[in-house]
Amino acid sequence: MALTAGIVGLPNVGKSTLFNAITKAGAESANYPFCTIDPNVGIVEVPDERLNKLTEMVEPKKTVPTAFEFTDIAGIVKGASKGEGLGNKFLAHIREVDAICQVVRCFADDNITHVSGKVDPIDDIEVINLELIFADLETVEKRLVRVAKLVKQKDKDAVMENDILVKIKDALEANKPARTVEFSEEQARIAKQLHLLTAKPMLYVANVGEDDVADASDNEYVQKVREFAAEDNAEVIVVCAKIEEEIAELDDEEKAMFLQELGIEESGLDQLIRATYSLLGLATYFTAGVQEVRAWTFRQGMKAPQCAGVIHTDFERGFIRAETVSYDDLTAAGSMTAAKEAGKVRLEGKEYIMKDGDVVHFRFNV
Repeated sequence: MALTAGIVGLPNVGKSTLFNAITKAGAESANYPFCTIDPNVGIVEVPDERLNKLTEMVEPKKTVPTAFEFTDIAGIVKGASKGEGLGNKFLAHIREVDAICQVVRCFADDNITHVSGKVDPIDDIEVINLELIFADLETVEKRLVRVAKLVKQKDKDAVMENDILVKIKDALEANKPARTVEFSEEQARIAKQLHLLTAKPMLYVANVGEDDVADASDNEYVQKVREFAAEDNAEVIVVCAKIEEEIAELDDEEKAMFLQELGIEESGLDQLIRATYSLLGLATYFTAGVQEVRAWTFRQGMKAPQCAGVIHTDFERGFIRAETVSYDDLTAAGSMTAAKEAGKVRLEGKEYIMKDGDVVHFRFNV
């Protein structure tokens, strides 16, 4: 799908530690700013219990999960939009990702330096969000100058773009991200071409200390982040990056025991991966046969032939039908044969919009 989520935050909030846990890629992590100069990109598997259930049911020779990319972007500092720190380079890296996971420090530790000298998650969030807003304002203002001449000539496309730019500029000047501006379908298509930083979907990752990992509801920093995110209509995932990095090296059985000892049903990392997957507008369908049970990633809203093309372009080119059953119907029936006998397996055509959890066999002819 070639979509990637960028991990951003101020220096020393736990970004690279979290990235290490996510990808086991060993990005350099050190107690000083700018230890990550170039973005680290890693592939992460998407945890999905449905894949495990299908494997138990079908007993294939192999099982293949789906995956997507995370990019660890170096710490942003105040003034980044004006080139402070390594601002211009970092902002360029953010421009290349499709969604943003903003890591916020929600723990006190005298041994880990905070770039502003104090732990204040809301101040941290506002520093980053404002830098993104400032960068977008510069983009919008430059574009307004370019379209001004065409507007004077009554160029219809330029007039529409000018209206869009003005709406975005008004929002940015009110400290609101571009993603909060409402557009028609045609306007949204034009606005997307601006590649604005604040138009990207965002979720907040509250990085807590080890003592708060079992129940973060009493952590005042987390409470503040949740209140802020609610106003931004954004999700908050609570993790302890340090613990997640430790358990990332364990096998599944050891990991389950470790989480049980901590009083946690599911790791924050698994929650973050799934939330980011959804934030990117991605969903999963499955193919299930004795040779292989496999999860496939598709963009929400894609039709059956496009999804077939995810497997191979020939599947899309020669698409005939998609033999489809929902995961819930298949597991309730107990087997594909039983699902067919119960009338739960459907033959879908070219206009069928794939749903998350569909189990599919594509019929095609090239």
